[in-house]
Amino acid sequence: MRPFAYVAPDSVGSALEALRDAVPGTRILAGGTTLYDLMKLGVETPPAVVDVHRLPELTTIEARAGELVFGAGARMADVADHPAVRDGYPALSESLWRAASQQLRNMATVGGNLLQRTRCGYFRGGSEFPCNKRVPGSGCAAREGHDRTHALLGTSDACIATYPGDWAIALLAFDAVVDVAGPRGERTVPLAELHVEPGDDPAREHVLDPRELILRIRVPVTPAGRGSVYLKIRDRESYAFALASAAVALTVADGVVGDCRIALGGVATRPWRAAEAERTLRGLPLTAEHARRAGEIAFAGARPGTHNGFRIELGIRTVADAVLMAGERATR
Repeated sequence: MRPFAYVAPDSVGSALEALRDAVPGTRILAGGTTLYDLMKLGVETPPAVVDVHRLPELTTIEARAGELVFGAGARMADVADHPAVRDGYPALSESLWRAASQQLRNMATVGGNLLQRTRCGYFRGGSEFPCNKRVPGSGCAAREGHDRTHALLGTSDACIATYPGDWAIALLAFDAVVDVAGPRGERTVPLAELHVEPGDDPAREHVLDPRELILRIRVPVTPAGRGSVYLKIRDRESYAFALASAAVALTVADGVVGDCRIALGGVATRPWRAAEAERTLRGLPLTAEHARRAGEIAFAGARPGTHNGFRIELGIRTVADAVLMAGERATR
């Protein structure tokens, strides 16, 4: 790890001042569970870090009228176990419980989790592998390499790296928004617009300015919250990234689907909303056949590589199973 300057502001205001005056390449340190890893690998080499993990202003968890509000510095474990989340929005809680390990969930923050970088082995493997995300213009080793865990949706000729997170997938299903602050003041970014597909510029992963700080995440209250599930399929039951996952939230009346939200994880270059699959299910009886059809529509645009084609069928079944599980919860 290379030497770096360290700044520990005592308030959000002073953190924003430090970021405003920071040298290019400065990184924000929250839980550190991703940044430290990448610094040790030499993938991230910031000249300075601004440590915001001790700021109490960022750790709040509130159930307000009309929305849930999570400070960006709230720990994953604390949010997952909050009664308003656990009881009213099980998909949100499950997406956090099924991520990482207990030790990491006790340290990692919900704001930092949104911006975690891909687990692509070629990205993290160092200079021996070409990677457009790490060194723009160098190429993509994954396209001709071992692509078993790489993306099926949202890929480009320049990058097929999978977005690794779970939390953002569940938030996407609930139309969450993110409040950020930077040199130009505060603004609100819909979660659906936070991450970007690689296109010709894989190094650009989100729309935030490096000097912007996530303040909070807000989730609109919806009756579909109780009828929700986050289903994660992986090689082992804990401490593994998704081969396919689905966050599904439904309302069901007299056996017919009303509201329907479906987001996909582990299969795309960014958190992926299956809007057409949602439209297909609304107004139909909740049956295994219709659930399967929703999964097929969700993966209609998949572009498999050499080794990851099996995950299309896996993803279809994951969506179908999650739809039926959400339907059971919605009718309890």
